[in-house]
Amino acid sequence: MRTTLTLDPEVHAALQEAAFKSGRSFKATVNDVLRAGLAKQPRAHGRRSPPDFPVYSMGRPMVELTKAAALAAELDDQDFVAKFGRRA
Repeated sequence: MRTTLTLDPEVHAALQEAAFKSGRSFKATVNDVLRAGLAKQPRAHGRRSPPDFPVYSMGRPMVELTKAAALAAELDDQDFVAKFGRRA
């Protein structure tokens, strides 16, 4: 595949020197260096373990959590009545 790269001058010089010393083409040297660098990178598609967060016991719940939506609705209703009264 053909592509255009913009190399920093020192990177270009190092690649040219490596190509000269190895007796290989500049293209082959660039490919070898890129391949070696990519091989050292961790694979992104591997499964990661979840982060280790501290866990704290908060004791028993003070409200019935199986009906949390009903509790939230009741609290919203109480807040509305406190702000606006019982107007409909």
